[in-house]
Amino acid sequence: MRAADVVAKRLYDAGCRWAFGMPGGEVLTLMDALEKAGITFVLCKHENSAGFMAEGTYHRTGAPGIMLATVGPGALNGINVVENAHQDRVPLIVLTGCVDAEQAEVYTHQVLDQPQVFRPITKQSFTLNAAASHVIIDKALAIATEGRPGPVHIDVPISVADASAKGVGRLRTPAAAVAPVGADLDRARAALANAKRPLVLVGLDALVDDAAPAIQKAAETLGAPVITTYKAKGILPESHPLSLGGAGLSPLADEVLLPFVAQADVILAVGYDPIEMRAGWQNPWDPTTQMVIDVTAAPNHHYMHQSTVNIIGNCTASVTTLLPDEPLMDVWAEGQIDTVKNALSSAFSAPEAWGPAQVIATCQDALPRNTLATADSGAHRILLSQMWKCEFPRALTQSSGFCTMGCAVPLAMGAQLVEPDRTVISFSGDAGLLMVIGELATAYELGLKTIFVVFVDASLALIELKQRQRQLSNTGVEFASFDFAAIAQAFGGQGHRVKSQTDLTAALDAAQMADTFTVIAAEIDRKSYDGTF
Repeated sequence: MRAADVVAKRLYDAGCRWAFGMPGGEVLTLMDALEKAGITFVLCKHENSAGFMAEGTYHRTGAPGIMLATVGPGALNGINVVENAHQDRVPLIVLTGCVDAEQAEVYTHQVLDQPQVFRPITKQSFTLNAAASHVIIDKALAIATEGRPGPVHIDVPISVADASAKGVGRLRTPAAAVAPVGADLDRARAALANAKRPLVLVGLDALVDDAAPAIQKAAETLGAPVITTYKAKGILPESHPLSLGGAGLSPLADEVLLPFVAQADVILAVGYDPIEMRAGWQNPWDPTTQMVIDVTAAPNHHYMHQSTVNIIGNCTASVTTLLPDEPLMDVWAEGQIDTVKNALSSAFSAPEAWGPAQVIATCQDALPRNTLATADSGAHRILLSQMWKCEFPRALTQSSGFCTMGCAVPLAMGAQLVEPDRTVISFSGDAGLLMVIGELATAYELGLKTIFVVFVDASLALIELKQRQRQLSNTGVEFASFDFAAIAQAFGGQGHRVKSQTDLTAALDAAQMADTFTVIAAEIDRKSYDGTF
């Protein structure tokens, strides 16, 4: 086997079925090996989008995503999405082509130290060699998926990809789930068993550990309301009486949730990763007067908060071990949790007037309950993340830690590729869609039926709002308004311009019957976000 074949076969054995990128002469052997192993290469229009499509497949399959890029500009085009994977805890295998080491000493065209570029934004960077190819790819997969997941980079020299692999390597047995033991376990169990105002706060680590059943059991055993980060939305169905939905970016939501957090006597933070949160969630509790049990995949080096008991381990195993044997009684004052739920519902209710909130509510009402949604960064994302109700994990995906623009369209496409018959909808601002509009051609080429909703206000609405709040001049936030429906049609899809709820409902009905992708351009006033989040 060629070294490239070893890499491809090990990726296939790990469940990978797609690789995304743009070809170049330096990665032709890798592409050939991937296809021969059963991994389909998807030609994208930009490496950054390729990485987000790869992430989209990860959220639906659980297997690491694969991004493939050629030497130099190809590799560096993917920097944004690799750092996004690092901050959003996405296991992404980044394969880049490079010239051979001896050639790099006497040749300068497109040559740079790619491992040095990727090392700070990945969990690890390797340079492939034929003799250790089995071990390198096994290490890469283990490092990418264990603990807090993240990207791993492998630089592949041209001649190494073609070289015969030697040996078989010594592959490692995956680590078992770890549960807490000792004095901290006893202290935490006693606190939970005697809690009167318990609260559960859930984040991305719990999602990675498939902890949804454990979270629901914890909520119901403790009688504890559950707040999640945006990425963990749906880990407890948001129709559940104990669900308080997501938090992290909305001042309106914070006004309700943070005082409630301060009232809790015992807080069980399960996989809570504050990389998703903003300044309002810095030190949201007092670990000297509140018992805070923090279960995480990695030690606290962020200092966004501190806890009373810190447990490093698997979320499912830890929660199962921590819970009391019998359900708690007489927790929280009667009606107190409902008061919080009602306040949140009132703050983010669907308005009668046309605007972004009505667009979001109408889409959720019109689409099937198992719809998958993605959100780009911008004003619409803050509102959507509060309004969009998730009944299962990963129902809504977005860039939460890195908050980068241009992610929603390719994330939705990756999910749709895995589940072609499922309804998948992406929400973007017009600026975000313009960043990746070439991928509509990819959607057409792949035969995807994804629905792309774009909020058209010819403005970077969130930045424009901040300028007005600070009484600054309107600078650098306006651009021309385009006919996105016509653009969609030019790329082979369907397009609709909508200016009312009636228009939108009709467009959504048509999109669900279409045999190609659909762009729905919801034309709104840029000031319609004022006061909504």
